[in-house]
Amino acid sequence: MAERTETVTEQLDPEDSKIVTLARSARARIGAAEGAAVRDTDGRTYTGCTVRLTALRLTALQVAVATAVSSGAEGLEAAAVVTEAGEVDADSVAAVRELASTAPVLRAGGDGEVVELSRGA
Repeated sequence: MAERTETVTEQLDPEDSKIVTLARSARARIGAAEGAAVRDTDGRTYTGCTVRLTALRLTALQVAVATAVSSGAEGLEAAAVVTEAGEVDADSVAAVRELASTAPVLRAGGDGEVVELSRGA
């Protein structure tokens, strides 16, 4: 299924703003390339940062999704990534889509401003 992408020009839902803030804080805490946060269907939030080890490489969003799943989350409502990259990594989006085919994936720059919103088709 193709992703539908739109530029974010309207006010975010307060809960979506919260996960952008959490993702930005996670990134800043350790100076990671990316920070991410997800909200599960019970309203719980999980964060993650880029992992770059010799034996393990994960994107921030993959870490956040793995943390949610390992905590018992069965679905996701939304995800956010704070990055300087021009797009969210396809494998990261695939991790979200495995739990929620239409959950919004927000991409924000380092300043926390959301520049893209993707939804599954």
